[in-house]
Amino acid sequence: MKDRLFVLLQYPLPHHFLSRLVMLLTRLRMGPVTRWMIALFVRRFNINLAEAAETSIAAYPSFNRFFTRALKPGARPVVGGELEIACPVDGAVSQAGAIAKGRLYQAKGHDYTLEALLGGDAQLAEAFANGSFATIYLSPRDYHRIHMPDAGRLRRMLYVPGRLFSVNTVTAQRVPGLFARNERMICVFDTAHGPMAVILVGALFVGSMETVWGAPPAWLKLHEANRPHAHAGAKYADYALHDEPILLARGEEMGRFNMGSTVILLFAENAMRLDAAMREGEPVKLGQRIGTWNAA
Repeated sequence: MKDRLFVLLQYPLPHHFLSRLVMLLTRLRMGPVTRWMIALFVRRFNINLAEAAETSIAAYPSFNRFFTRALKPGARPVVGGELEIACPVDGAVSQAGAIAKGRLYQAKGHDYTLEALLGGDAQLAEAFANGSFATIYLSPRDYHRIHMPDAGRLRRMLYVPGRLFSVNTVTAQRVPGLFARNERMICVFDTAHGPMAVILVGALFVGSMETVWGAPPAWLKLHEANRPHAHAGAKYADYALHDEPILLARGEEMGRFNMGSTVILLFAENAMRLDAAMREGEPVKLGQRIGTWNAA
């Protein structure tokens, strides 16, 4: 009953207003009050500050600076095998597996279409049809920067507007098509083994997602003649012919959430094999192996 009420109460909430309010509050610099809030958060979620680049609470002038803190060099070793795929974040596996008949599994009784996740871009969905996916949930206690699963060149970005429901386990089990309803940023990379998408999904109090390359030089409307089912308001930026290509190495930082949320990875058909450890509820750490590319 409590879980059902938690989910039902989210529907009428002004998601974006609350997220903007939290964004402002977490950026306030309030000296002793900020340090007290951070200390309380550290105790509540049992956060290990010893692995942070800045171990002193006093080093963080705002709560957001603490929340998006960097790690010490070497705190998360990244797999180095040529065919190994690295976990992009700290978190827990929400779901992982095959994209079956154009659908991704969300939770018992719920799935959603690949095309809806990609904002109605049928051409892009075709690139990942019958491929593999991994959905990883970041809790408040986790490190909140996102890193590359493998080396790649940014080809395309899509922004898809939407709601900002919570993305925790309770909500995933009760909100149909959750990840195709929430606001999201889709980053498509070309790798040596085929296309790879890293999708940053917004959530309640998470209306701010950043990439290391910043905002694209120009957004274009996704709704074109050859994309008749594009999500209203969806936009894209094409980097394929960019004068200065954006190249990122495996393990290199690519973005961050300003509060907790979810990352979804997409891989093409027959491109890779997920590790058996990628099961619902399993904790994962940035840099560990989550799968292996199939040899050419």
